[in-house]
Amino acid sequence: MVALLLKSLNWDDVSADLLQQFGPEGESPDFFEHDPLVIDFSQIDANADYQDPKPLFQALQACHLVPVAFRSEPGNWKAALLKKGLVQAPLEINRPRSASVTPTEPVQTVIREVVQEVIREVPGPATMVIDKPLRSGQKVYARGADLVVLAMVNQGAEVVADGNIHVYAPLRGKAMAGARGNTQARIFSLCLEPELISIAGVYRTSENPLPDNVAAKPAQVRLSLDGQDKLLFEPLKS
Repeated sequence: MVALLLKSLNWDDVSADLLQQFGPEGESPDFFEHDPLVIDFSQIDANADYQDPKPLFQALQACHLVPVAFRSEPGNWKAALLKKGLVQAPLEINRPRSASVTPTEPVQTVIREVVQEVIREVPGPATMVIDKPLRSGQKVYARGADLVVLAMVNQGAEVVADGNIHVYAPLRGKAMAGARGNTQARIFSLCLEPELISIAGVYRTSENPLPDNVAAKPAQVRLSLDGQDKLLFEPLKS
């Protein structure tokens, strides 16, 4: 199950963000394959007026995502969402609601990623080890496991894990740890130069340069512990 954490009810902006990343002409057009999706309203004002999510549903369809459930909806939205054919999902995390949410990043949504196209899968708790360089277009998903890469992850390649990701070489492609929502997951690299870095769906692209103390250097990436959904970049000390 994939979850979409909304940070805005501006359907035009949300749809544009989704299509830019996962739409037919986006950066990762084949990222999803008709995955079921939960719409999470937990960061939306509890008193927000109902707005027909039809434009959002159209964007999700274009991204090969199927909305099936919702949670933490504003007070007067439940009946309308049920009429849309969605079911109410149980809460996962109690997040504080605020009347006004101002994202620190331009992206309006946080999407919990699950990659479908894989080179190899690990069915249970384990560690997957990749000892060859990953070229542009290659994707590796360590399902239910940590991922260890002993060679370079080139631009255009993707490494994804439900657990931690260790890259003992330059990381220049996309790295997504905690793909199923594990907020404790971390990413380690001996040379951090990613196109995109993500933990539990919270991501940052190369459009935002990394801090000088970690860019192209040994570093780790983790989520902040204060509930702010913020990535922290820390140098690795020998």
